[in-house]
Amino acid sequence: MKLKIAVLAGDGIGPEISVQGVNVMQAVCQKFGHEVTFTEALCGAAAIDAVGDPFPAETLKVCQDADAVLFSAIGDPRFDNNPSAKVRPEQGLLAMRKQLGLFANIRPVQTFDCLIAKSPLREDLVRGADFVCIRELTGGMYFGEKKEGDDYAYDTNAYSRPEVERILKVAFEYAMRRRRHLTVVDKANVLASSRLWRKVAQEMAPNYPEVTTDYMYVDNAAMRMIQDPRFFDVMVTENTFGDILTDEGSCISGSMGLLPSASTGESTPVFEPIHGSWPQAKGLNIANPLAQILSVAMLFEYFGLAEEGKLVRQAVDASLDANVRTPEIQVEGGEKYGTREVGEWIVNYINAQ
Repeated sequence: MKLKIAVLAGDGIGPEISVQGVNVMQAVCQKFGHEVTFTEALCGAAAIDAVGDPFPAETLKVCQDADAVLFSAIGDPRFDNNPSAKVRPEQGLLAMRKQLGLFANIRPVQTFDCLIAKSPLREDLVRGADFVCIRELTGGMYFGEKKEGDDYAYDTNAYSRPEVERILKVAFEYAMRRRRHLTVVDKANVLASSRLWRKVAQEMAPNYPEVTTDYMYVDNAAMRMIQDPRFFDVMVTENTFGDILTDEGSCISGSMGLLPSASTGESTPVFEPIHGSWPQAKGLNIANPLAQILSVAMLFEYFGLAEEGKLVRQAVDASLDANVRTPEIQVEGGEKYGTREVGEWIVNYINAQ
C-alpha cells in the first residue's frame, strides 16, 4: 500500500513525540512492504509565529492531499496567560477539525496490566477496564455563537438533528463491533440540546436491537467512570462533555501519555495523542511517546492494516513489560529512559520481529 501522511508536530513536546511516531511508522511500513511519504506542515503557535495563522491555508492543503494526518500537540503559555490574545494556537486545532469535517473523535481507554499500580484508582476497580469514548467534535459550545465582554459573555451549545444522527450512527456501529453496549451521555434534565440528543438516540436505538442502549447524565457518568469503569463499552457524548470525560479517562490507564485517538469524518482522518503540548517539558526528553505511537497503530487499523497495527501494539506492550518507560510511568529504581530512547527501543523491537 502507498500512504501519504501529513505530519503536524505542533508545539511544546509535539516535535519530540512526532519524530518517534514517524520512525515507528517507517519501520512498520518497511517491514510490510508499504510505501510511505511524509509531508510536514505548521500548526499552532509555531504557525502563528511563522505566518500569523494557527492553521494556514498551506497546512490545510497538505492535509487534504494526504491519506491521513499524524498530529501531535498544540499550545503555548504565551497565549494561555494572555486573555486578550486575538489569535490562539487552539484555534488551529478547531479550524482543522471544522475544515476537514472531523466530527467523530474516537478515544479508547484501556489498562495495561503492568501499569495498574500507576493508576490513582484501586486495582480491583480498573483492572480489565476497556471502553471507547466517541466525542462529537465539530458542534456544541466550541463552535456555537459566542459573545465576550468585560462584564458579560456567553457560548451557545447548539446542535442540529443531522449532527446528532451522524455521530450516534458511528457510536452504534462501534458498539456492534464490540460488546454491544452503548451509553449515551447527556444532561437532558437541564439542557435543551441534550434533550435533542436523547430524543434522537431513542429514535435510532430500535435500528440496532442487538445493542443494549442506556442513558446517563454527564455528572453520573463522571462518577461511574471512577467507581466502575468496567461498566462501559462504548460511550457517546457531545463536544464539551467528551473533552472532559476523556481526560478523566486517563486516570484509569495511569497516564495521559498512554492514550491515542482518531478523528474521522468527511475528509482526511487525523490520529493524535489526547494529551496537550506540555510546554514545561519541551526539549527535556521526558515526554511519553507511547500515545503518539499508539496513534500510529490506530492509523494502520483505520486502513485495514490489522497486522501492522498489532505489531505496533505488541512493541508498546513489550517496552512496558521490559520497563523501558519514561519517568512518569517508570517503576521505582528502574533505568532512566527518555522520549528518544523509548522510541528507539520500539523501532529496534519492530525491526527484530
